[in-house]
Amino acid sequence: MTVSTQAPPVPAGPAGDQGPGPAPGPAAGLDPAELDGLRTVRARHPWRWAAGIAALVVLVQFLHGLATNPAWDWATFRLYFTADTILQAIGRTLELTAYGTVLGFALGAVVAAMRLSRSAILRTLAWAYVWVFRSIPLIVQLVFWFNLSYLYKRFGFGIPFGPTFGDFETVGVLGALGAAVLGLGLHQAAFAAEIIRGGVIAVDAGQREAAAALGIPRGRQAWRIVLPQAMRSILPAAANEVISLLKGTSVVYVMAIGELFYQAQVIYGRTGRVVPLLMVATVWYVVLTTVLSIGQYYVERYFSRGARRTPPPTPLQRLRAFLRSLPTRTSGGTP
Repeated sequence: MTVSTQAPPVPAGPAGDQGPGPAPGPAAGLDPAELDGLRTVRARHPWRWAAGIAALVVLVQFLHGLATNPAWDWATFRLYFTADTILQAIGRTLELTAYGTVLGFALGAVVAAMRLSRSAILRTLAWAYVWVFRSIPLIVQLVFWFNLSYLYKRFGFGIPFGPTFGDFETVGVLGALGAAVLGLGLHQAAFAAEIIRGGVIAVDAGQREAAAALGIPRGRQAWRIVLPQAMRSILPAAANEVISLLKGTSVVYVMAIGELFYQAQVIYGRTGRVVPLLMVATVWYVVLTTVLSIGQYYVERYFSRGARRTPPPTPLQRLRAFLRSLPTRTSGGTP
């Protein structure tokens, strides 16, 4: 018996190709000694560097003006930045933001459910609510609620268009703070309803169909399947609304409520130091917004678990990874 030492023929490809040929590698057609002698040259971006340097020059000029222009009056800024009246006003601002957020998103969830309902009446009423409260400016709504007692002296409970079992004076219940919370909450609910509705309809309908096919109750479908996926779409817009509400509390100054901007107005109206007091309010708004933005990042990271096997790294983790890679970068190796 003879054994052939010839290799079997390689089948031709569909276009007459005589086989795949040798697999191309990093050194295909090149001498390894030539590869070792090659020098890596980074791409140059002169216009990118020029734009970056120009932006830095403008930033440095602005910071230099902040530090050297006496009109900013940083001594007055330091005097009132941590004053007791300002800190109390910050507490009132956070209080209004918390009440408006809770009331707005609780009512917004109900309005969103009505808009997603199969009832034409509920859908129409929810649409009308969103249309009205998104159309009227917030400051107009606040002034209206503040003067509600002018239209309705008393409120009562009883049978509609029938006898009343009890009533109370509007002025005694709905004061300035109550009117502000009510106006902020109702205004926020109109936007929160659309945010929640948008997040729910962004979830693939096949998710609900599969859950219904498995016999999962509708309440459990909404709580365990739809809502966790919808939160990834809801959270960015919802966080924007909360931050907008934090800054929007400044309009309650028309109701003489001692929030941050109103208190800054009172102080500079008494001292005449307008610019430093406005900077006090500005810096505190920036600080509060930054804290809310950090909270938004971690909440979004928590709800991203359903879409990623590993959540995105935190800024602290990224900084640690960068510091660990510095020795490798400086030595010229691959990090």
